[in-house]
Amino acid sequence: MHAIRVRFLSTLVLSVGIPSLFLGVTGPTAAADSGITEAAADYGGGCVLYPDNKAATIDSLRFRCSAEQQDAVFRDAPRGDVPMGVKNGWVTRPPTIQGIASGLWIGKTFYTGPDGGHLMNRVTGAGVEAWPAHVYTAPALLDGRPTWALNYAPSPTPPVYDEIREVTPGVWFGYSWWRGAFQHTILLTFVLA
Repeated sequence: MHAIRVRFLSTLVLSVGIPSLFLGVTGPTAAADSGITEAAADYGGGCVLYPDNKAATIDSLRFRCSAEQQDAVFRDAPRGDVPMGVKNGWVTRPPTIQGIASGLWIGKTFYTGPDGGHLMNRVTGAGVEAWPAHVYTAPALLDGRPTWALNYAPSPTPPVYDEIREVTPGVWFGYSWWRGAFQHTILLTFVLA
């Protein structure tokens, strides 16, 4: 009975975002056998990354992390492994695009090896492949550190350029940029898993 109560309280803390401080523990973890994993990084206010819980990390990036926290998550992350195969995608900001994006864009299909390759975006609910991009390592526009560049030069929108980093195993966070002649503008941020 005690183990069930601990699991329930731990799940409540994670899902509601109540700081574990109220439970007298140092992080959002319970006993090793409880099924709750330790956070990889806690950026405050419910913005938490979990190395063994993709759904919780995605939820955090989409609904709990501020723009500043998302930027910190990206800056703190290594380049990580290149995505391979079909990945679902969600827009994380701006909020005005989050609601409409799911009807237009549902992710990407990566045709990659360890050093990159290419991708196709999955559009509409049917997952039609469109808007190809080259995938390779490059310095990030945001901070100059290594990132996976998704270069849309071969597509109908060549000024669009994405960059992603693996923030936890199997979860990538990134930016979609419009590369102008004199400056680059962030169009949106997104998460892939």
